[in-house]
Amino acid sequence: MSQLRLADAPDRRDLAAPALKAFFNITARWRLGNEQERVLLGTPGRSTFYRWKRDLCGQLPHDVLERISYVLGIYKALHLIFGDARQADEWIHRANAAPLFGGRTALDRMLGGQVADLFVVRQYLDAQRGWG
Repeated sequence: MSQLRLADAPDRRDLAAPALKAFFNITARWRLGNEQERVLLGTPGRSTFYRWKRDLCGQLPHDVLERISYVLGIYKALHLIFGDARQADEWIHRANAAPLFGGRTALDRMLGGQVADLFVVRQYLDAQRGWG
């Protein structure tokens, strides 16, 4: 049985381009603005954010990769739950009566600014799929 050595693990810089490309593709489908994208990424400085968006590269802190991972999971879960891509992409904008959202939208919850806000939306969707 082989074990993954730290030297074999991908560098976070290697993950930056595909992670940022996927993130910005998803947020474009969700019709989010720059400030909403910044909050989802943990509110990096404006120059850093615009450099990431323009160049799709750079050193991403661990928490930014974690945030992007949750966004990818939310997107994937929505597309598994809903057969229609448009319905899946619009879900985050619709008011939701579930206690987690209290009549607000999933996007409102996701824009709370904490990694936990993304986590709980992902967890909710996994539970809806029967994975929670």
